[in-house]
Amino acid sequence: MTKNYYVYILTNKSRTFYTGVTNNLERRVSEHKQKLIEGFTKRYNITLLVYYEVFSDIREAIAREKQVKDWRREKKIALIESMNPEWKDLSAEWGDFSLRSK
Repeated sequence: MTKNYYVYILTNKSRTFYTGVTNNLERRVSEHKQKLIEGFTKRYNITLLVYYEVFSDIREAIAREKQVKDWRREKKIALIESMNPEWKDLSAEWGDFSLRSK
């Protein structure tokens, strides 16, 4: 069975970015939305999933996360808009997160 790893970008209404990596995108986004994770995303209400990539190798995913984190803001915006030009919350159709993280 192939395991997937995800590099993702979250934002808020002010378009402050958070880039992360996980092996379970739905669970991780749910944790951010419910503010279960102390720190940056909780403090700045960063809960909107606007971009993600899928990898089968964790080393590739981590390398990509580091690469994206090092980019200037303009390049991150271009990356997001290449997949999601309307900046929609890509997790919005996943349903009620309060029921999924238990």
